[in-house]
Amino acid sequence: MSDSDFVAHFTKGDGEKPFENLIKMLEEKTLKASGIPWTGNPAVCFTECPWSSLLKHVRHYSPFGLGFTKPHVFAAGGGPAYYVRADHWEKQQWDDHVKTFVTPFWPGYRPKTEKYSKQLGGKTIDYAHEREWRVPHDFHFEHNQVQFVVLPDYETMAKFPKELKDAVGREKFILVDVYRHIEALWPTHVVD
Repeated sequence: MSDSDFVAHFTKGDGEKPFENLIKMLEEKTLKASGIPWTGNPAVCFTECPWSSLLKHVRHYSPFGLGFTKPHVFAAGGGPAYYVRADHWEKQQWDDHVKTFVTPFWPGYRPKTEKYSKQLGGKTIDYAHEREWRVPHDFHFEHNQVQFVVLPDYETMAKFPKELKDAVGREKFILVDVYRHIEALWPTHVVD
């Protein structure tokens, strides 16, 4: 997986909810922080978005997302998440600010001994593939700071509010169906 200069925030939910959430984010020009697992601290979560992993993220979250540059997110107080071994995690007294950025790391390939089954109740925790970035508060932006918008297909693009398409720039929309078709014609990545 190659590095990317971008991070993306994907919406979640069933039915029309991811689409509605994306519209609301663009109308308010804000991504709202919510409590993260393990610490409950507020954060807006992003994922590094190399082209080769786009479909994996779409499948896990939804085909609705917004992309920003890493310098923009870093300037807003964001940065990469820290994945910390569970046996080290339990020994730490994390500063409240740092708690926003830490996540336990307990991969499925850990040794299967008694010593390694005690942490996290033996549960496997491995989000390293997310290449996650976090901002410890609401993330505000202007439409011209949006680098790309991920949508599932042309039908969704057609019903997307015209004023938001114009504000962001129509050339910034990435349609998942088009990406899948490109990969089918020129399969350079492992997808779906």
